[in-house]
This record gives sequence, structure tokens and C-alpha cells, in this order.
Amino acid sequence: MSKILVISGHPNLSESNANTTVIETLLSRHDDVAIRRLDSLYGEKQIDIVSEHEALLSASVVVLQFPFYWYSVPALMKRWIDEVLSYNFAYGPKGDKLANKHLILSVTVGGPEEAYSPLGYNHFSVEEFLRPLEQTAYLAKMQYHRPIYSHRMVYIEGVYNELSDVQNRAVEHGERLAAKIADLLHSPESIIKQFVNKWFDKLDSLSEKTEAFLPHLSKQLVLCLPEGDFLGHAGFKQWYQWALSTFKPNCRHIVEQIDITADGEYFNLSLRVNLSAHTYIDSDFAGQNVEVQVKENWRLRIIDGQHVLIEQYLVSSLGDQL
Repeated sequence: MSKILVISGHPNLSESNANTTVIETLLSRHDDVAIRRLDSLYGEKQIDIVSEHEALLSASVVVLQFPFYWYSVPALMKRWIDEVLSYNFAYGPKGDKLANKHLILSVTVGGPEEAYSPLGYNHFSVEEFLRPLEQTAYLAKMQYHRPIYSHRMVYIEGVYNELSDVQNRAVEHGERLAAKIADLLHSPESIIKQFVNKWFDKLDSLSEKTEAFLPHLSKQLVLCLPEGDFLGHAGFKQWYQWALSTFKPNCRHIVEQIDITADGEYFNLSLRVNLSAHTYIDSDFAGQNVEVQVKENWRLRIIDGQHVLIEQYLVSSLGDQL
């Protein structure tokens, strides 16, 4: 499945000069792109929630591509948001399926830039009008990025704009979108964040094998946990055996915050993580459910531009169980 998912909300994309060109430009810059044309997929038909969820789950970057209609999204995209970003999928107690995925709003605006200012006839900036979508991203625990938008993106023959000008602006818009996505997918910060998500997915499953972890741990690893201090691969294996005998599979680590700072060839990570887990009756927790918030500090480096290697892994509790 594609890493880049574009949800096209134009009600009739084939008649759009701007949105069509933006999408075509993006496709010319990236190979791994899936386009969900809501107008041709659904129109007035019922939205296939399962198919939309599958597309979202497979993506690392989600782009909402739409024309600016009455200071918001077109009705078709609003219906998609209402139905697809559902309870216990995008929000709610179990609604973490979109957590840490990148969200970019890519918007074509008909009016001129000067209209979207305190003294303009629209009074507010485009980004102010997009606040509800920004909050939607926060509720879904997605990584919201500054929207990409362009003005004067409507062509009315003999009345407003020249077609070539609109198309040129759409190409430039598409190139900005493609560059932003490239940065998100290939920057060290993006590589690290993707690794963090996969790391906790593996911890949650509690496979009895440590082979999935060891390649990403330095042989000189320093591991400081509430359970004690451990060194190297042997120390990690020792701690992991304790974890296997304490926690039942299908734990849930939810990363609420991650801050990354570069330090020469190294990167220092500060994470705030919520852990929910069921324990075995004969463990130190005597079968009690565990819900605790912890602070984690990692020190790592990226080898050959892709492989993450953790040198230090420090965990401390932020307080009593939640």
C-alpha cells in the first residue's frame, strides 16, 4: 500500500483546472502515491468506511486536497470526515489508529491573498478558517503541518484570471506539496518518529523473540528502567524476559509527545508515553491492570541514512498509576 494518501474532495475533479494540476504534479514527483477521488468513488453513494480505513492505515502521510468552499471543505469531503474519522478509530478510548501520521491540508483558494486579512473582505486568514481541521488532527493524535494553499486558483474565461496563470500556480503549489512530503518521509526526524512507532508496536505484541529489537540496540547499550539498570544485548534480554513474565501480550503504548534534538551525529529524544497493560497473577503486579505515564529519554544515531541504533534508553515514571 502507498505511503502517501491523497483524499481528493473536489466534487467534480475532471472539471478542475487547479486541483487536477496539483495532483498531477505530485504524481510526477513521487511514486508511492494513492489518490482517493471521492467524486468518482462515491458522489451521492454511501462511503465505504472499511476501504477508507484500510487506505488510511497503510499511509504515513495523508493529504486532504480540496478547493476552499465557503471558508471550509466541500460537502463531499465534510461527509467523508464525519463518517470515516469515526469513534474508536480516529478518537475515543481506542481511537489511536491515525496517531502520529502526518496530515497536510492542500487547499486551492479562489480569492486573492489580500482578501484574507483583517482589512480584506474575508477579514481572517486562510489558516484561521482552517482551525477546525487543525483541531480534528489533534484529536486524532495526528501530526498536523502548516497547510499549503494558493490564491487566485479559479479561472473564469474573460472575467477572472488567465488559464495559464492558474495552471502555473497549481504546478508551483504541487511542487511545494511534493517537497514538503519528501522532507517528512526522508528527514532524520521523520525516520526517527516512524521508528519509535514501530518500536512500541513490537513491544506491545510481546513476541518471545528478541531478534526484532537487537539490531537496533548498541552492544554497549545503557538501559535504565524502574526495574533496574541493564547493559548491552545481554542486559536487554534479561529485562525482556522479565517483561514477558509480567505483562500479557497486546499492551498499549501511546506516545503523547516526542521531542528530538540533534547533537552532532547523535539525536536525543524526550518522550512522554502512556502504558496500559494486563499483568499475570504471579507477576510483581499480581494480575493488576497497569496504566501509567512515563518519561523516556533515548540517545541514538542513524546509520547509512536509515538504520536507527539506540545507545541509551532511560525510563522514569511520571507519577502513580493513571
